[in-house]
Amino acid sequence: MTTQTNRLTSIISISLLCLAIGVVWYLVPHPLVAIVISFLPLGALFVINKTFWLVIMFVVFSFFRIHEAIPVLYSLKIPLLLSLGALSALLWHALISKELKMYWHHSLTWLAIFWGLVFIGIIFASNRPIAIEQFKGIYWKIIVMTLAIVWLVNSAENLGRTSLIIILSGLLIGCIALFNSMNGIGLVEGTRVTIGRDLGSMLGDPNDLALVLMFPLAFALSHTTTRGISVLLRILCGVICLVLLAAIIATQSRGGLLGSMAVFGLFAIKYIRSKTLLLTLSVVGAIVLYFAAGISDRASGGAAEAGVDASAMGRLYAWEAAFKMAVDNPLTGVGLNNFYSNYYFYSPHWDGLNHAVHSTWFGVLAETGFVGLLVFIILIASLIRTARKTQQTLAQSQLTHDANLISSANAVYAGLIGTIVSGTFLTQGFNWPIYILAALTVCVSHICQNACQNEKSQD
Repeated sequence: MTTQTNRLTSIISISLLCLAIGVVWYLVPHPLVAIVISFLPLGALFVINKTFWLVIMFVVFSFFRIHEAIPVLYSLKIPLLLSLGALSALLWHALISKELKMYWHHSLTWLAIFWGLVFIGIIFASNRPIAIEQFKGIYWKIIVMTLAIVWLVNSAENLGRTSLIIILSGLLIGCIALFNSMNGIGLVEGTRVTIGRDLGSMLGDPNDLALVLMFPLAFALSHTTTRGISVLLRILCGVICLVLLAAIIATQSRGGLLGSMAVFGLFAIKYIRSKTLLLTLSVVGAIVLYFAAGISDRASGGAAEAGVDASAMGRLYAWEAAFKMAVDNPLTGVGLNNFYSNYYFYSPHWDGLNHAVHSTWFGVLAETGFVGLLVFIILIASLIRTARKTQQTLAQSQLTHDANLISSANAVYAGLIGTIVSGTFLTQGFNWPIYILAALTVCVSHICQNACQNEKSQD
């Protein structure tokens, strides 16, 4: 019965496709259209067979903003093309071929509840057009691609590919950041490096750029310290770690530096047994990073500002405004991407400009209310618990030979902790990092469970 249903579905789909081609040819009877139509079957086969790569590359371009970091690619609309291909392939495998193996995880339940609260918040947003525009422009893609990653990254081999793509993409952005820093391109406050600021890119904010660079840092460091990874790749990843750290330092982002220190600290705790040595290295490392970043020389938040610096005070004002927004809208918040437009009405200090919240926690609080923040915190706690349980399972099993799985498990956990620490100063509650990490945390857990079950069945 199922075979007949699938066959009937395929026949109907092919018939509709032929009908669509006929309509196009009837409306535009041009030789170029015929050429394009002749290549459609090949394009369709490519899309259907390369779903994993289309989804991962779309995520990479959307998160790392590669088309904005390399202006030559900007006009090609690569993210749009990748999104069309990825969505078409996902729909085909989910509804027609039934090859997309879907499963659920308890962390996804909390994620789904949070998405539901965000959607309710859009309906009751103080400025609904802004919230809807943000949802249509970015957030729905995050939702779809998060689930796509969960169901497509279904093997240790795919995990290894995903990790390597993230690392190499980070290397590209890190090199461009260092190039801009050395040549004085797009600097903020005279010293802080950015990328694509003239295009209005997300990387045009040094704090967001630091966050983007910190994400692949966890994966590169994990590859560097994992036995079983080829020596050449470990050396390459070690070099990439230095490039990424140098680029983060060039942003002079305190949140980025704190997150990076958290990532390094987790791996240090794992490999350095002496607590005295660990504490000494941590203190020395923090001091070196502080002075290497030149934070004391920043125009905002530097040593020239007496008492609590202007940058810190700006954050305190923003956090107070976020709390007041939540008090006024405890169940729904002010709505997705509505903090900025509401700053004037809730801030205790007005300097003539609206400001960003510069905190993941206060951003979620302001835009989804107290209920949204509670669910978000439970989600993060669930992801951390899942990541730690996966690490413990790997340590107790005989899967020590699977380097990709071990490296990914360590990278995801370190990335989560680094993101949480940096989240105190960086706005990332509705951006890609949290959701990519959530998806990969679930993927690693699922692959680990399957591997352990196969191991037990063989015994």
